[in-house]
Amino acid sequence: MSDSQWYVLKVISGQEKKVKAYIEAERTEQQLEDCIEQVLIPSERVYEMRAGKRQTKERQFFPGYVLICATLTDGRANHIIRSIPGALGFLSTRGWSLSKAPVPMRQAEINRILGKVDDAFTEGELVKVIDGPFSGFTGSIQEIFEERKKLNVTVKIFERNTPVELSYAQVEKLP
Repeated sequence: MSDSQWYVLKVISGQEKKVKAYIEAERTEQQLEDCIEQVLIPSERVYEMRAGKRQTKERQFFPGYVLICATLTDGRANHIIRSIPGALGFLSTRGWSLSKAPVPMRQAEINRILGKVDDAFTEGELVKVIDGPFSGFTGSIQEIFEERKKLNVTVKIFERNTPVELSYAQVEKLP
């Protein structure tokens, strides 16, 4: 979609997943796939040690906020999103409101949140895995899936090249 943009929706804190599920259900039910492209709750996996055991926990970057990639010009998606229980309003020029026109996020902001760096990844480039089961491994990029923000990286495990699919946020470029 060329005219879709990212918007910030303020929601009741603690109800981010409920609001996301509701938007996705309405998107399918009302056949708004052409208007609402993606709904995102920016989060990361955090590893904690509890009682001597490593536990994985999901931590949100922005509690109380949901990001929506949508086309809000025709009003259909805008109306559905504004009527969702738990939605407090879009970020607009005058703060948060359900009645004011929403302001889209700048591309640099959304790139940073999605884990995309300003200079794009290139095939054959060496990267270090910084998150997940292959953390600490280095590998080379074999394929880039720009639309999904994923990379196909070949890492060496037990002296064998193994392809793994990783998100942009799970790797960092090597100097």
